[in-house]
Amino acid sequence: MADITAIILTKNEEVNIGDCIKSIRGIVKRIVVVDSFSTDRTVEIAKAEGVEVYQHKFYNYAKQYMYGVEVAKADTVWTLRIDADERLTEESAKELEKLCDQNNHTDVSGIVLRYKKNFLGKDLYHGGVYPWKKMNCYKTTDGEIEDRSMDEHIVLSKGSVIEMKEDSLHFDFKNLEWWIGKHNWYSSRETVDYFENISVKKKAGNIRTWIKMNIYYKLPMGMRAHLYYLYRYYIRLGFLDGKEGKIYAFLQAYWYRYLIDAKIYECKVMNTKYDGIGELK
Repeated sequence: MADITAIILTKNEEVNIGDCIKSIRGIVKRIVVVDSFSTDRTVEIAKAEGVEVYQHKFYNYAKQYMYGVEVAKADTVWTLRIDADERLTEESAKELEKLCDQNNHTDVSGIVLRYKKNFLGKDLYHGGVYPWKKMNCYKTTDGEIEDRSMDEHIVLSKGSVIEMKEDSLHFDFKNLEWWIGKHNWYSSRETVDYFENISVKKKAGNIRTWIKMNIYYKLPMGMRAHLYYLYRYYIRLGFLDGKEGKIYAFLQAYWYRYLIDAKIYECKVMNTKYDGIGELK
């Protein structure tokens, strides 16, 4: 068992939370669930698994995670940020445990996890979505989450970063109705994040955020969604994932990314704004 505290944010995750907890239980010392008042059996299942459960009103992911860090008061060397719809496999759990143990006293402060994404029941291996990487395991004293409305990442104050070799699993797809509702919600938060970055010129803590703000958003509105689709589907070979790959690339570009652009345009011409707060309904 590695010296890790795991923090999981939940809202109506009765389908996922039990498997998520089981996938990490054998390698972490503590599991802290921060629930935003689920109306299903999420809290009941988490408590039955014997983990710590706190409830807190959701504002956005960054602030909810900050609350989790505050109430956890972790004294472990490492902290693992993991979502309820993510799983460590037996192989990735063993690797993460080994890497944490090996680097308790080295200059390594962050570990990048690799995820395999499942969409419409199919694992996607192309289109720039595999492996999906997140630096979500970090030394407790050296990392904190960005205070952003969207696309928040863990940033380190010092130390180097290493990457895992084994894949973990990501099951964020329930059905297309849910997926579209979630990404509509995401698009409002992305719109808020765009204007926040423009107004205060935040320093991007992640290369993808820098590219988005300094290259992607510099392109004309209609062109950037089109180029994004061409990049995912043709350049990054999304077509090799069959119909599922085409649907995913199309929805990501021509629906989700264009919806964000439309909301940004709406705010400019209508002199309005989105608040980007609150939980997914």
